Amino acid sequence: NWEHFWLNEGWTTYFERKIVSRLNGEDARQLSLAVGYRSLKDDVELYGKDSPLTALVPDLDGIDPDDAFSRIPYEKGSLLIYHLEQLFDPVIWNHISKMYIRKFEGQSIGTGDFYDFLRKYVEHYLDKDAEKKLGSVNWEVWFKGAGMPPVEFNFDEKPQRIAVELAERWWASRDSSEHTAEGFPPHQFNTLLTRQKVTFLDSFKDKGNVPHAMLGSLDKTYGLSSSRNCEVRFSWLALALKSNYMAVVDAVVDMLSTQGRMKFTRPLYRLLHASTDGREIAEKTFLRLRRFYHPICARMVEKDLGL
Repeated sequence: NWEHFWLNEGWTTYFERKIVSRLNGEDARQLSLAVGYRSLKDDVELYGKDSPLTALVPDLDGIDPDDAFSRIPYEKGSLLIYHLEQLFDPVIWNHISKMYIRKFEGQSIGTGDFYDFLRKYVEHYLDKDAEKKLGSVNWEVWFKGAGMPPVEFNFDEKPQRIAVELAERWWASRDSSEHTAEGFPPHQFNTLLTRQKVTFLDSFKDKGNVPHAMLGSLDKTYGLSSSRNCEVRFSWLALALKSNYMAVVDAVVDMLSTQGRMKFTRPLYRLLHASTDGREIAEKTFLRLRRFYHPICARMVEKDLGL
């Protein structure tokens, strides 16, 4: 049942970040959570904060599940599980997670099965305080509520700080022509982790149109258009297209031609289509590459472009 897609992808995203924390430390997980939270906000804004398709368990009666595909079940689902981890204690939640997997391994389940398991576990293994914690969760809003989660998240800002501070320096000099290697040595960016690089680029999202001269300097200094890291390249191209910096069009078409992940492909087509002089390029590129993409991706892009 596609209404319960979050049980697959929310848990997967949660475990992916747990693995990251084991390999690279909790700072790396906190950074990934912050980046994921921003992507969730982007998708909620795309659909509209009151859209029923932004619910964790959406009502898909009469709706093609493909039309509901977004980062919401991934990110909102993982945030619910992260919230429960913080609520009950990571050690306790680790045991709950193992028991949950063992009980339902190889089965198809729904959200009700997850909730019933959790309730019975708390009642059987934990104390009254844990039952109160479980009762404090607004399950109806988490599962059926539209928009962002019903709780505030305060991720550790420390791993983001170096990237944000570098972005602030660039923004402070945005009207200057002095974006030199002396002022912004490439190693300051190149030594960042992938999520920190994405955080750096995302820091300009709320600034409005970024001056084209500054965008040109960013690309020249850090080689962003030719980056072989899809996460970084996508964030850069999205930033440039939002500011109608059409010097990146060839790089956009190249990325659309060499991978087909909906995570990157749909937003790039939408942004290119909405940009100055980009509409025809987006449509011609898609018609040329339609058979290159997975049929679901092709159908969704076709709808995005109104073809």
